[in-house]
Amino acid sequence: MAAKAAIWRGLLMAALLPLAAQAQETVLEGLDYPWDIEAQGEVIYVTEKGGTIGIFDGENFARLPVETSAPVLNDRGGGLLGLALRPDFAQSRRAVVYQHMGTPEDRSNRVIEIELRNDAWHETRVLLDGIPGHPLYNGGRVAFGPDEMLYVTTGWTENRERPQDVGSLAGKILRLTPEGAVPEDNPFDGSPVWSLGHRNPQGLAWDAVGQLYAAEHGQSGHDEVNRIERGANYGWPLIQGDETRDGMQAPLAHSGRGTWAPSGLAWEGERLLLASLRTGSVLSVGTDGAVSEALSLGDRVRDVLVTDTHFYAITSNRSPRRDGASADRMIRVSR
Repeated sequence: MAAKAAIWRGLLMAALLPLAAQAQETVLEGLDYPWDIEAQGEVIYVTEKGGTIGIFDGENFARLPVETSAPVLNDRGGGLLGLALRPDFAQSRRAVVYQHMGTPEDRSNRVIEIELRNDAWHETRVLLDGIPGHPLYNGGRVAFGPDEMLYVTTGWTENRERPQDVGSLAGKILRLTPEGAVPEDNPFDGSPVWSLGHRNPQGLAWDAVGQLYAAEHGQSGHDEVNRIERGANYGWPLIQGDETRDGMQAPLAHSGRGTWAPSGLAWEGERLLLASLRTGSVLSVGTDGAVSEALSLGDRVRDVLVTDTHFYAITSNRSPRRDGASADRMIRVSR
């Protein structure tokens, strides 16, 4: 047993070496609560939840406003959250963002398309609105999958009925066409719901063969990474952790009574990289569910990005339960 454990530790360290052994470089400071980081080639795009999207070309950073038909509500955990560049972004200059809006007393979320022109991002159309809002639990990630469909994560809003109700947009992973329509092959007729029973998913990633994974915050621990299947039910709030129930999916990995406070998720080689707000690190999650530390940063890590040449991470160092500025940065590691 000891020999097997030693061999396993050696294999694990070898798997982590390409990321952990490289020097960390802070390439941007002075960010204010960045939430999502995306790339086209080696040009980086990053949302700040106050309502801007910055562009970093490797040397210079330009922070540009997002002009929306309804104001961004930058309050607690809400604001301008997820970003997804359209597959044709190089030509169209269009992207998709997840926007928190309304008032602290009456909140909601929507998904809008925006276009980059004249040193600003301009709303071009609303793809989906009426997503229930909450001070903390809004989901907020948007991403185009290998099928070029748009996937959206939404939070449960502390309503125990909504995650299990296919008629509600809360506590779900949604799937839309790039134009905001419901795809004909979605599991529930006429519904954008792709999977249900989620608490507060904030990470989406696909592996090399197109399998979707999601990361979500649990309640008092039991954070999860799930392998997402069409029409599947992931149990919240009826089960969590190792609990089981007929017709509900157990997580690929969970944090037990501890917490990772997971957010962004990316695929790298043979594993998932998970941004962890609580541990101040990037975690490695294997397809067998094994979890370890890939990179220690000492900051609350909000999102991760893997490009052909680099690994990036952004921080959100202020808790959404507190007010005020958040002194944040972007970190780069050569691959």
